[in-house]
Amino acid sequence: MLNSLTINNIILIDRIHIEFEDGLCVLSGETGAGKSILMDSLGLAVGARSGKELVRHGTDQASVIADFSLPDDHNIWSFFEANSLTKDGGQIILRRSLTEDGRSRAFVNDQPVSIGLLREIGDMLVEIHGQHDERGLLNASGHRKILDDYGQYDDLVTTVRKTYSHLINLQKQLSQETVKLIAAQADEDYIRYNLKELMELSPQEGEENILADQRSKMMQGEQMSGDLSDVLTSLLDRNGVDATLRSLIRRLSRIGGENVLLEPVTSALDRAAEETSNAIAILEQTVRDMEFSPHDLENAEERLFALRAAARKHHCLVDDLSNIISNFEQKLHDLEYGDEEVKRLRREIKAAEEKFHMAVDCLSRARIKAAVELDKLVNLELPPLKMEKAKFKTEIMTLDRAEWGAEGGERIEFQISTNPGAPFGGLIKVASGGELSRFILALKVVLSQKTTVPTLIFDEIDRGVGGAVADAVGERLKRLATEAQVLVITHSPQVAARAAYHWLIEKSEKISGGGVFTNITSLDDHHRKEEIARMLAGAEITDEARAAAAILMQD
Repeated sequence: MLNSLTINNIILIDRIHIEFEDGLCVLSGETGAGKSILMDSLGLAVGARSGKELVRHGTDQASVIADFSLPDDHNIWSFFEANSLTKDGGQIILRRSLTEDGRSRAFVNDQPVSIGLLREIGDMLVEIHGQHDERGLLNASGHRKILDDYGQYDDLVTTVRKTYSHLINLQKQLSQETVKLIAAQADEDYIRYNLKELMELSPQEGEENILADQRSKMMQGEQMSGDLSDVLTSLLDRNGVDATLRSLIRRLSRIGGENVLLEPVTSALDRAAEETSNAIAILEQTVRDMEFSPHDLENAEERLFALRAAARKHHCLVDDLSNIISNFEQKLHDLEYGDEEVKRLRREIKAAEEKFHMAVDCLSRARIKAAVELDKLVNLELPPLKMEKAKFKTEIMTLDRAEWGAEGGERIEFQISTNPGAPFGGLIKVASGGELSRFILALKVVLSQKTTVPTLIFDEIDRGVGGAVADAVGERLKRLATEAQVLVITHSPQVAARAAYHWLIEKSEKISGGGVFTNITSLDDHHRKEEIARMLAGAEITDEARAAAAILMQD
């Protein structure tokens, strides 16, 4: 229930703190006293749209705090857990601030939240109904949920949503696989030709660098080999270094004979001849090692150029050609097995459609059953509200299967006929102001037996009715208050007399600083009787009005 409401700097309200009670709570006052401001303030606290015009002139910020308490088994706590909101016992404090430039902030139990999240929580805590309210009961888009909540077949609603979601996911997969298959089929010849070409080429990772290095060495070696051969020839021909050294050694041997003086020279030349021989042997081996077939160079160049041409064709690096091969192989795999995957998905979709259709059919039957019960109970409420000739019905419009979705296979709208033979139509289109109020009240009396919303607010729902009708409205509001906390803004003395608690909303002039402000006062029994007498008599309260008020309060 709503425990209290604290309002600061909202239009004509300076600061008001109201402690509410359970049961039927009535708020009354003269026209223009500020009752609508009170409703705007509460709406602000539960996530309604805001505007800077709500901020009282001369102040820079307005705020509203709504304090609620709920039992531990209320479904709102699972919503809190899902959204990581703090549970503070059974208390929920909603706070909303609004600055003069229109900026707004929202808090739940002192945790900052988005306005959208605040609105979701507010919808679970408060229902506001007024004669011109186009949300809730008057908005046909919400009638399906209202009927489902009344029918209490959440498991069927959940099953429809799950089976529909599964079906949609399968259809998305089928669409993706079909696109892949069509693309693969369109490119099949191209893929097979290029894959065959690349498989014959058989590129290896790192092969480009190896071939380029071999080619470079062979091209360099060709020129160096010729130069080394010239050097080797210079060393080995008849006038070469080797032959000259050995000739000199022989001459020295003949000249010196046994002369020891020439022995060092001969030894040095012997060593030089030996080193020269070693150098010649190494040079000969080097020349042999550098020998290669021109065919090898041609093959290396041809292979290297073929690899690079393939890379250019497929717009990649040579080392990435193996990835191109893998991609082509995968596309062929998709082509070969894609048709089977498409067939499998189609089989699964057929089975999923059957499950979805069965779930929708079960939900439809449950909705029809709930609608029959709802219509019967609402129509029983109409005669006491002096609407004996009016009829209420829940119109269930079956959709084509192509239009079925997560919410089932029908549109639902609450409709009324105000006179025998008159066609049925939407609530807001057919009923007059007073009739609409009574229809809403009758519907709420029935729905309240299964509602989870702890606080119901009716803003002048009794406008346009009086006498016995107003008394019947008051009686039903009182009965409704046994199921939930009911707050009623009213001008009807018959309704006010049924209240367990009564507050008076009035304008007053501040002594210090001047200005007109809205105040609210809790009334005791004596002042309640005076207020109800005023509602009966008008500006001048007579003894007769007081007596009539006393009689009304005794009923």
